Amino acid sequence: MVRGFDILMASLNDGIENLISARKSLMISLEKSKAVGLALDRAGPILDEINQRLPSLEAAVRPIRAQKEALDAVGGHINRAVVPAAAVLKVFDAIHGLEKSLSDPQSDLPGYLSVLKRLEEALRFLGDNCGMAIQWLDDIVEYLEDNKVADDRYISDLKKALKYLRELQSNEEKSLDGGLLGATLDRLENEFRRLLTENSVPLPMSSSSSLDKQACIAPSPLPVNVIQKLQAILGRLIANNRLEKCKSIYVEVRSSNVRASLQALNLDYLEISLSEFNDVQSIEGYIAQWGKHLEFAVKHLFEAEYNLCNDVFENLGLNVWVGCFAKIAAQAGILAFLQFGKTVTESKKDPIKLLKLLDIFASLNKLRLDFNRLFGGTACAEIQNLTRDLIKRVIEGACEVFWELFVQVELQRQSPPPLDGSVPRLVSFITDYCNRLLGDDYKPILTQVLIIERSWKHERFQESLLIDELLNLIKAIELNIETWSKAYEDVVLSSLFLMNNHWHLYKHLKGTKLGHLLGDSWLREHAQYKEYYSAIYLRDSWGKLPALLSREGLILFSGGRATARDLVKKRLKTFNEAFDNMYKKHSNWVVSEKDLQEKTSQLIVQAIVPVYRSYMQNYGPLVEQDPSASKYAKYTAQSLEKMLSSLFQPKPMKYGSFKVRQSSGKFNNGVTDQSHSPST
Repeated sequence: MVRGFDILMASLNDGIENLISARKSLMISLEKSKAVGLALDRAGPILDEINQRLPSLEAAVRPIRAQKEALDAVGGHINRAVVPAAAVLKVFDAIHGLEKSLSDPQSDLPGYLSVLKRLEEALRFLGDNCGMAIQWLDDIVEYLEDNKVADDRYISDLKKALKYLRELQSNEEKSLDGGLLGATLDRLENEFRRLLTENSVPLPMSSSSSLDKQACIAPSPLPVNVIQKLQAILGRLIANNRLEKCKSIYVEVRSSNVRASLQALNLDYLEISLSEFNDVQSIEGYIAQWGKHLEFAVKHLFEAEYNLCNDVFENLGLNVWVGCFAKIAAQAGILAFLQFGKTVTESKKDPIKLLKLLDIFASLNKLRLDFNRLFGGTACAEIQNLTRDLIKRVIEGACEVFWELFVQVELQRQSPPPLDGSVPRLVSFITDYCNRLLGDDYKPILTQVLIIERSWKHERFQESLLIDELLNLIKAIELNIETWSKAYEDVVLSSLFLMNNHWHLYKHLKGTKLGHLLGDSWLREHAQYKEYYSAIYLRDSWGKLPALLSREGLILFSGGRATARDLVKKRLKTFNEAFDNMYKKHSNWVVSEKDLQEKTSQLIVQAIVPVYRSYMQNYGPLVEQDPSASKYAKYTAQSLEKMLSSLFQPKPMKYGSFKVRQSSGKFNNGVTDQSHSPST
């Protein structure tokens, strides 16, 4: 048993020793591992550095690995590629060196333009040589790749760079200068606008009344030095394909300036539409302004713009500057002027419309040479077409009204005469109207219009056509007067009417061109008719009153004083009643001409007042003591004279032209209308 214990202990001792020995081995191994780990930690960065240097080392060593022939030839290839590339790079650097000198054209425009020109030359050099340099570089890269003289990654980087250069060269939006030229040209456009804007000053006009005062003042053109600057800027912008933008800026600024000059003239009426007025009379004041405003705009504003366009764009050819002028004229308002004239031609037919159309024709004809010169180019085709259309409408419209006048006067013959026996509106209108058409203001224009109208029909015009038509109008009026006079049931009123109208014809045509054409005998005849009907009127009306104051039975008071008093009362009562009735009736009648009214009243006074005064002086005392004396001695001679002198006063009314019914094309009946249309 002891022996067994000893053996066990001996075994345990051996095991412990083995464990100790193993522990030592493990400790030694652990220390070695730590040492190896530390060594590896120190070797990592070294390996990374070696790894980073390997490609360059490999690339450096590669030529040694390449074939000897390839290595011998690579130097020439590289030199041929590097020389143009270096030149391009040098120019590129120079371009960016110009950037500081291209910041503000206003301070030094000549210097700015000079630097810009150098920039353009440099960019042209880049454009001409960059492609060649890229091609040379592309060739050397291909050589390096084919002959394995360079590293693959290095060649790949070169290919990427060359691809980007080719994209820049072919893409206009990605310019080689990095957008420097575009920014420079934008600043130059802004300077072009600034020069125009700051030197474009509207004409100082307070109102349309200042037209006459400024009739000889034309807008001053831009100063010469400004024009020269504009031309210099244009030269550079045109060289860079920016002419259209320049034209757009020029048209915008200058048309705005013309519009500003016209604003003081209150041209809102040009926007009136056909539905905004009933007839020409409602806007005839605007038509008169239209002629003055159009003449001012053409002869001064558009004339100045025409010349200025020529000055600024003279080196670019006729089509360029005329095209600019055409746009300025259209945007500034010439089209609105022509449209207003067209609107007038589309208005309702009316004799006054003829005069207004002749006014429009006269204005256009006065400016005919100016229109042909200013708007004669193909660029002004729209203005030309509108002008021709307006002239055609004016001529056709004027002739239509003129040749229809006679028919319309005849049509009114069937209408009733004025209730007050006055001169019908048609008569007064036509006499004045014919005189105006024969006057120096309208006859030449109307003649020219009729000549043109006949020529369109391939017919020949003779002046006798115009004269005969106007004489026929007066003859038609005479016949109308005769017809109307027969329409009165009261023959006294008929006599007053004829007296009125014969005197009107005589007075308003005597001494006129139309009166000269009608002849002295014609005029004398109407003057005699006036006297004749005046006498008839007086005889059949007021002339009957004196007989009512008869002295029969009152001589020497043969029947006694009481009888005489009764006779006087009776006759005064009869006279008063007749006078009152006649005065009341005739107070509603009118003698149109003031001189005739005064003369007629005077004749009535002379026929009645002296007889009445004498009668009252002789027999008035018979009734003056009577309690009812005021009933018989109702008037004094003075009160009668005052009442009679107030007869025939025209009633307030407005006279105008006679109208055209749109439905039937006939003139409206203006004879009996006592609330006449607005005055002409």
